[in-house]
Amino acid sequence: MMTSVDADLIRVLADPLRLQIVTLLARETLCTTHLVEETGARQTNLSNHLRVLREAGVVETEPCGRFTYYKLRPDIVASLAGQFAELAESARTAADNKRACP
Repeated sequence: MMTSVDADLIRVLADPLRLQIVTLLARETLCTTHLVEETGARQTNLSNHLRVLREAGVVETEPCGRFTYYKLRPDIVASLAGQFAELAESARTAADNKRACP
């Protein structure tokens, strides 16, 4: 069953730019400069979105000299995916269940 934490995570990932960032980070660890190049977003806008993702626990930071690298936390994504899989399975088994109207 989805919790309020999961609902918050879904809201975080519902933003198109944040979803694009997560998709890029699923492929490789990137710094802010790389993400600006890949997304075309302004650095300040991108930093705000990265902060939201970091606070939600979706990404981790890794300092490297004067740069900060970001990497996706696959356990968070896998947990959310597992919950969606459970919802799908529940919907499959409940497809023939219909509550009668009063």
